[in-house]
Amino acid sequence: MDPALLRERELFQKRAFAVPVIETKKRKEESSAGAPDPKKMRPGNEGMSSSMYSSGPRSASMMAAASAFKFGVLTKIVKHLRQKFQDGEDSPLTMEEILDETNQLDVSGKTRQWLLAEALPNNPKIEASLDGKFQFKPPLKCRDKKSLLRLLKQHDLKGMGGILRDDVVESVPHSERVLKALDSEIITINRQDKKKVLFYNDRHADLVVDEEFQKLWRAVAVDGIDDAKIEEYLDKQGIRSMSDQSIKKTVQPIQRRKAQRKKQIKKPKDNEHIANDLKIYDD
Repeated sequence: MDPALLRERELFQKRAFAVPVIETKKRKEESSAGAPDPKKMRPGNEGMSSSMYSSGPRSASMMAAASAFKFGVLTKIVKHLRQKFQDGEDSPLTMEEILDETNQLDVSGKTRQWLLAEALPNNPKIEASLDGKFQFKPPLKCRDKKSLLRLLKQHDLKGMGGILRDDVVESVPHSERVLKALDSEIITINRQDKKKVLFYNDRHADLVVDEEFQKLWRAVAVDGIDDAKIEEYLDKQGIRSMSDQSIKKTVQPIQRRKAQRKKQIKKPKDNEHIANDLKIYDD
């Protein structure tokens, strides 16, 4: 082999070995810089970055705000449709018409899709038609004075009780005017929760009671007294007419069925069928 080539080869190797290799060190430094320090990952360390823990609560608060905004849009729509119904305007509206009348045309497409697919069709106060329109759904099927009076009469005849005044206000357009016109036909009772209940005023059930009997009735206080104390009081006053008014139930004894015995077929004993012949033979 040519010695000149060998000499050049040795010089090339020396120069190659003399050049410092720093690429691997850079990669190591970059990898070490990209990986987070485990000491900084500890929750109690002051050097921990706040962005690592602020992303969770921030995203949850953003989701809660978005959900509150969507339900706020829905609430505004329901109130608007109810007010239109109570004013006598019950024509169904499309989604664009509802958003236009409620000044909510700036809602996003995602919110509109949620309203069309889930919120409005599943709302108990909204009635959806087949052509994609919506209107308010009243709790009672009565629209005027005659239908309301008819419904109260049916409740009275069937013993179904009264009707909440709030339901009547939501169901009958111009309800205050209708209730004022039916003032003599309706009895209003206040419940303990301050809600008012309407009953039909049946004139056939009116009974004239003597004033003296009314005074005696109001003079006797029986609050907090049970039947046993009332019976004891009547007994002391010599009033025994109420003691025999209770219905006495006669307890009939339970008749037990006797177990039926199986009929036993008597088998003939030995030589019993020839007893007469044997007697003659013995004689």
